Amino acid sequence: MKHKMSQDTAAIIDTINSVDDLAKQANYSFMDTLNRDPDAKENGIDYAPRQVFSGHYVTVKPTPIENPEYVTHSSMLFADLGFADSMAQAPDFINMFSGDLSNVPAPMSKLGWACGYALSIFGTEYIQQCPFKTGNGYGDGRAMSVFEAVINGQRLEMQLKGGGRTPYCRGADGRAVLRSSVREFLAQEHMHALGVPTSRSLSLYVSKTETVMRPWYSEGSRSQDPDRMITEAVAISTRVASSFIRVGQLELFGRRARKQEHPHAMAELEQLVLHLISREYPDVIDSQLSISDKVLLLAREFRNRLTSLVANWIRVGYCQGNFNSDNCAAGGFTLDYGPFGFCDVFDPQFQPWTGGGQHFAFFNQGAAAERNFLMFCTALSPLIATKADELNQLQQLVNGFSTEMQTKMEQMWAAKLGLDTFHKALFSELETLMIQTPVDYTLFFRELSALPVDISPLKKSFYQDLEHAPQGLEQRWTAWLALWHSLLDCSVHLDTDVSTDKRADANTLVKPQPSRTREQISQQMKLVNPKYSLREWLLVPAYTQASEGNYALVRELQAVMTHPYEEQSTQVDNQFYRLKASEFFDIGGLSHLSCSS
Repeated sequence: MKHKMSQDTAAIIDTINSVDDLAKQANYSFMDTLNRDPDAKENGIDYAPRQVFSGHYVTVKPTPIENPEYVTHSSMLFADLGFADSMAQAPDFINMFSGDLSNVPAPMSKLGWACGYALSIFGTEYIQQCPFKTGNGYGDGRAMSVFEAVINGQRLEMQLKGGGRTPYCRGADGRAVLRSSVREFLAQEHMHALGVPTSRSLSLYVSKTETVMRPWYSEGSRSQDPDRMITEAVAISTRVASSFIRVGQLELFGRRARKQEHPHAMAELEQLVLHLISREYPDVIDSQLSISDKVLLLAREFRNRLTSLVANWIRVGYCQGNFNSDNCAAGGFTLDYGPFGFCDVFDPQFQPWTGGGQHFAFFNQGAAAERNFLMFCTALSPLIATKADELNQLQQLVNGFSTEMQTKMEQMWAAKLGLDTFHKALFSELETLMIQTPVDYTLFFRELSALPVDISPLKKSFYQDLEHAPQGLEQRWTAWLALWHSLLDCSVHLDTDVSTDKRADANTLVKPQPSRTREQISQQMKLVNPKYSLREWLLVPAYTQASEGNYALVRELQAVMTHPYEEQSTQVDNQFYRLKASEFFDIGGLSHLSCSS
């Protein structure tokens, strides 16, 4: 399947006002340069679970949701892309991004595409969950890309979440519900505003008539797993990224090449790797280099991005929950907001997903990333299998991951504390105090950013009165604060630049400059420590009201969470800048969840 191609240097247009304007930017590099599954159906009606043995993608026709209704769109992304805001509620735009490609203008494709990938959990290869017990049934079960374009010089891919069945659906219905769609839409908006590399949200539509049954929690349930089936409206959200290539995708082709599963296995692996480089790393990997040099540079740059990403996650209190290789973007950004969560009470072992285990807990995300990096390098290794020196260099990159991760973490902690360098003893005592008190992660660091001279302002973030705390705890807080202030007096100016670029590097958070004042220290810390965080107990009333047709709270939450570092009104503070209420603890859907649907 070939489509009219434009160049990455396409003329920059002022505003895209319609789907007709958008069609002019079409550039389907994934489908045009990679291989389609030879068994894919020409008409895209390919909805039954089946094994896919070769090819990089399967063409599939999305299943539109019935009677779509507008919920919200990202004004920020629309502005970045030069889209007119009015497009979000235009009938042709709604049709396209609620799954109906039947009337899209040429040269747009009337078919989408879904991709297969392998599964590794914490560095262990799995095939058991595949319905065929071969691994050939893993892939995009309810996600499908529907458009790729070069818009104002930037290559982007647009992917529906909940667009219906694909050959990888494993018997499921291919739908997403409004609840999970609201969560993912708002999370992507929030993470981008936080300066954390992420896929982006474009639009969200809900069906006024189509519903599905899903397991979920009864009100007030303390069960770890859902205890009832409920009827929920289906929805489609569209996410946008430079590509959606995952570590698991590379793994699938690496395994096939390693096992010589078909005659073109090695060639397909190399094609995918070169395509990944062209999509995600064109500025850092010269296209004229040998494949061996490209592989090594790719691994090095991905390690840099991945370690920076995890440091940013921990900086803002985010836990991925399920950080398998198939949920790890090969471009080094956050992808797949399923059982994620933002930390309320500080706990290094915070894990919002009941099925995730402690290996994906808050402070263990660096170790999980290391396992994903190992699988990434394992997938690349067949391309340099005959070159002992290059294989050794690749292994050295794997061996150095933990050191790189520790360096990024220490830089991040120093920035959160307003210091030029990491102070191990200071941080160790702080971590202990935050656990023993306990404290709210976001509120504590934001209050600390005001440089309090005593602990009174910090008590706003404490979940218990120090009068009822272990003896001597308040004195330890006072001593810690005194040591911290003494270190601030010795530190250099930190010109903190929290970039909103998808590829922002945690290393760029601090840039030493000549001198600074206390006011400057405070301002810089407030650019590292957000004031507002997308807590689950804020999401629940938003998607609950949305299920009743009232989208006001979704949009209000979106407005607040897209400006997470800014001081906002007293009313906003009273609603969104506060401790988690005691009645929300240990409640299913509020403190933990078992799945994303």
